[in-house]
Amino acid sequence: MKHARIAWSGAVQQAVESDGRLLITQGPHKGHRVGFDEVVWLPPLAPVPQARTVIALGLNYADHAKELAFKAPEEPLAFMKGEASLIGHRAFTHRPADVKFMHYECELAVVIGRTARRVSKADACDFVGGYAVANDYAIRDYLENWYRPNLRVKNRDTCTPIGPWLVDAADVPNPMALKLQTTVNGQVTQSGSTADMIFDVPTLIEYFSSFMTLNPGDVILTGTPDGVVNVNPGDVVVTEIEGLGALTNTLVSS
Repeated sequence: MKHARIAWSGAVQQAVESDGRLLITQGPHKGHRVGFDEVVWLPPLAPVPQARTVIALGLNYADHAKELAFKAPEEPLAFMKGEASLIGHRAFTHRPADVKFMHYECELAVVIGRTARRVSKADACDFVGGYAVANDYAIRDYLENWYRPNLRVKNRDTCTPIGPWLVDAADVPNPMALKLQTTVNGQVTQSGSTADMIFDVPTLIEYFSSFMTLNPGDVILTGTPDGVVNVNPGDVVVTEIEGLGALTNTLVSS
C-alpha cells in the first residue's frame, strides 16, 4: 500500500493511493477522496514521539565513488541530517544565490518500522516499515571533505525532498533490485539500480544497529549512483524509483 501525508481542508491528513486519487484514512474526513492536485504533499512520515534520526550515506555506489575519483569505502560512510531538511512532493528547494554547483541525488529511503538494536543482517528487513524516494541535494561549493560533508553541504532546510509515497515493506519484495532514474526538465540525467549499492539495506541496518538504537520512523538514505549534474533555479527535478513513485521538486533562488 502507498501511504501519503498531506495538507488539505486546513489540516494535516493521512491518506493512501486509491484508483489514482487520495483516500483519507483518519479523522473527520475519513473516506473522502481528493485529487493529487488538490493537496499540499508533505513528507510521508508519521510524527514520532522522539526526535527522528535521519542517517545519510556517502559514496555507497561504486560508480558514484569512481565518478568523484574515490575508491569504494570499506565501511559505510554516514552523516546525520536534521528533520527540518525534509520537504514533500512538489515542494520547492532553495538554491543559494552565490553557489556554482548544486546537484540532486536520487536515493532509496528506508523507514524503520520497529525498534532495532543489534539486529543481524539475516533479520534486518523484518525491521523495515517501508520505503520511499528521496532527493538528497548537495552543494559542492561548501564541501570540505567528501567522506564527512559539513552541515552547509547536506543539512540544509528544504534540501531533502522525500515522497510522494511511503510504500509498505511487504509490497517491495526485493529492495535491492529497483531501478532509479532522475530527469531534469524532462531529460534523463541519472539512471541506476539499487543492486549496485556497496552496502545493501540489510548490511546498513545491521551496521547502524550494532552501536545505536534505530527507532520506528527513523530514516536511512542509502546513497546515489553516478550521473549527478548541476541544477539551477527553475529546473524541475524528478527522482524516480521503480515501484515507489516519482518525486517532483522545483529549484528556486534563495
